[in-house]
Amino acid sequence: MVSRLILSRVGAEGRGKLGGLLLPCLSRLLSSASGADAAAAAAAAAAAAPPVLPKFDHQPKPYSGLSADEILQKRKTFLGPSLFYYYQKPINIVEGKMQYLFDENGKRYLDAFAGIVTVSCGHCHPDVVNAVVEQTKLLQHTTTIYLHHAIVEFAEALASKMPGNLKVVYFVNSGTEANELAMLMARLYSGNLGMIALRNAYHGGSAGTIGLTALNTWKYQIPQGEIHHVINPDPYRGVFGSNADAYVRELKDHIDYGTPGKVAGFIAETFQGVGGAVELAPGYLKSVYDVIHQAGGVCIADEVQSGFGRTGSHYWGFETQGVIPDIVTMAKGIGNGLPLGAVVTTPEIAQVMSQKIQFNTFGGNPVCSSGGLAVLRVLDKERRQSHCADVGSHLIERLRTLQQRYDLIGDVRGRGLMLGIELVTDKKEKTPAKLETAVLFEKLKDLGVLVGKGGLHGNVFRIKPPMCFTKDDADFLVDALDYAIWGI
Repeated sequence: MVSRLILSRVGAEGRGKLGGLLLPCLSRLLSSASGADAAAAAAAAAAAAPPVLPKFDHQPKPYSGLSADEILQKRKTFLGPSLFYYYQKPINIVEGKMQYLFDENGKRYLDAFAGIVTVSCGHCHPDVVNAVVEQTKLLQHTTTIYLHHAIVEFAEALASKMPGNLKVVYFVNSGTEANELAMLMARLYSGNLGMIALRNAYHGGSAGTIGLTALNTWKYQIPQGEIHHVINPDPYRGVFGSNADAYVRELKDHIDYGTPGKVAGFIAETFQGVGGAVELAPGYLKSVYDVIHQAGGVCIADEVQSGFGRTGSHYWGFETQGVIPDIVTMAKGIGNGLPLGAVVTTPEIAQVMSQKIQFNTFGGNPVCSSGGLAVLRVLDKERRQSHCADVGSHLIERLRTLQQRYDLIGDVRGRGLMLGIELVTDKKEKTPAKLETAVLFEKLKDLGVLVGKGGLHGNVFRIKPPMCFTKDDADFLVDALDYAIWGI
C-alpha cells in the first residue's frame, strides 16, 4: 500500500523530482518489502533517479596532462588576477565533440553555453577541423599586403548573407574589436561624436567599448568618452513593459535634452547576451533607427551572439525587428571557436576608412578565413537555422511548462537556441534569486549540464548551446533543471 502511494506521488509530480528526498525511504522499503510491493517500490526508485544524458557515440581519449588543481594553481601564479572561473570546484575540460564536453576523468557534460555562445557548428566539427588543418599545412599566416584566395572567398560568402547594401567586409579578431571599429566608422562618417547605447548592454571590455557596455560589473572607472545610455526596452523588467513607442520617446528626449541634437550612432544587441538573454520590445529598433538617422547618426547591430541562424526565425537577430542596419558587427559563432570577428557595412560608410591607413595584422588570416568559410557552409548544409527553430520551440515549451510549476522561474524568454531563464524569489516583485541561482548552477553541473549565467545580478541562466543540440538534449536539460529545483 505504501509503495503504491509513493508511485502515485512520483507519477503525479514527474520523473526525478523526489530523488533527493525519497530515495533513502525507498531503499529501506526495498530491503523489507517483497512481491508486488517490492516491484512497485523499485519502479518508484527508478522514477526518482536523476535524469541520464542521452546516448552519444564518442569515446574520449585518455587524459594524462595537468590536473584541475595543478592548472588552477598555475593560473593563479601566471595569469591575470581578473580571470574568473565557473563553479566552486572548477572543471578541467580536455575534449569536446559536437554538443558535448569531457573533463579530465572522462565525465561527459551537455554543453548548453557553447563556450559563451561561440561554438556554432559543434565542438570539433569535422568539416571545420579539416578546413583549418589543410590550410595550416599550406600557409598559416600572411597579411592583406599580399593576395590570398581565402579572405576574398570568405568575404564574398559572408556578404551574400547580408540584406540591403551591406557588402563591404572588414575582418578583425573579436567582437570587441568589431565594435571598436564600428564606433570609429560611425564617428568618422557622421562627423559627430556622441554614441547611444542601451542600459544592460555588453559590447566589449576594451578602453573604447567599455563605454558602450552598461553593466557596472563589467566597467572600470575610466573616462567613457561621449557615450549615452538610454532606458532598456526590456519586456520583462523594463519600466514601460513591451511598449516600444514609450522607449523610443525616451530615447528621442535624451537626444533633445542630453546631446547637441546630433549623434554619431546607435548600437544595440537585438538579444542582449551578457545582460541575460533579453529580447528587445517588438518594433523598437524600426522606430529608433528612424530617430537616429534624423539626428545624423548611423545604426549598428551587434550580432556577436545572435547571428548565423541561432534565433531560428531569422539568420540575423536584427531581422526579427524588421530593420536593416548601416553597420553589422559579428564574432563568436562566425568561427566556431576561431579568433575571428567582422564588421560589414555599406560602400559609402566604408569609404571613410580610406582617409588613413586601416589595417589589422591578423584580420583575414588564411587559417581563420578558411575555417570561417567552412562554418558558413556547415550551417547551410546542415540547415542549422531551421534546426534551431524546431529544437528551440520544443525547449521553450518545456521550460514554460516548468515555469508554471515553480515560482522560482520568473521568466522564460528568447528564440531558437538563444534563451534565458530568469530566477526570482518573488514573481510579483521580480526579486533576483541570487542564492538559489548559485545553488542550482552547481547542481546542474553535477548532473552533467553546463549553462551560462547573465544579468546584472547573475540570476539568469543563459541557454545557448552549439546549434547541433537536439530535442533529446533539450529534454535532458529540462529534466535536470526540474530535478535540481525540486531538491532545493
